[in-house]
Amino acid sequence: MSNDKRDKLYADRHDMIVDFVFDESVANVFPDMIRRSVPGYDAIITHLGLFARQYALPNTRLYDLGCSTGAATLALRRQIQVTGCEIIAVDNAEAMVQTCQQNISHDKSLTPVQVICADIQDVTIENASVVVLNFTLQFIAPEKRQALLQKIYQGMVAGGVLVLAEKLVFNDTQKQQFVEDMQMAYKKANGYSDLEISQKRTALENVLVPDTMSTHVQRLEAIGFTQIYPWFRCFNFAALCAIK
Repeated sequence: MSNDKRDKLYADRHDMIVDFVFDESVANVFPDMIRRSVPGYDAIITHLGLFARQYALPNTRLYDLGCSTGAATLALRRQIQVTGCEIIAVDNAEAMVQTCQQNISHDKSLTPVQVICADIQDVTIENASVVVLNFTLQFIAPEKRQALLQKIYQGMVAGGVLVLAEKLVFNDTQKQQFVEDMQMAYKKANGYSDLEISQKRTALENVLVPDTMSTHVQRLEAIGFTQIYPWFRCFNFAALCAIK
């Protein structure tokens, strides 16, 4: 375990569970929370660096949309092999942005990073060779997701890559029950109690709305991406990339 603070936000019983918010209390424990909750998270972060290494083009921008505390931003930054790049890291939670800025200030990599506190739907995407949505799209209202992805597509250079990691939902009841059971087992193996798991699930119920893999692929195809590759899957969490 690193020096990250232990997530105990739902360890005590709450009389009323409010919708999940990425506030200061979450930012303080976020690295621990997401690693203990999302199977394969560390592997996804590591492989984001490979996308930067492979697809970042000279004098272009890389975007980390929904950057949280900056893990994806740092993974990208440390693997860029070309000159003239800039990373734009965006999050709408002030506490996350502040922590991200602190983490980047301690990193020795040379690529400049601009950290912005804003709604990613309001940010202009331009001259982008790499765009990352790392467990971010699932927090956007479903009816607004295609418009966001269309804007990203329009702001990408030819040959650029969009990397998308998301929690999935399954139409098949048996498959859905299986992945839910396995994620529950994963959380318990990482020290979460039944109470913590139940209360956090309630808090996220109206905030995190997952799609099926086929929905993701069909949406990306409708926007104009012709090369779409699922490249990671662990239970109900997956990552795919789309090349312009």
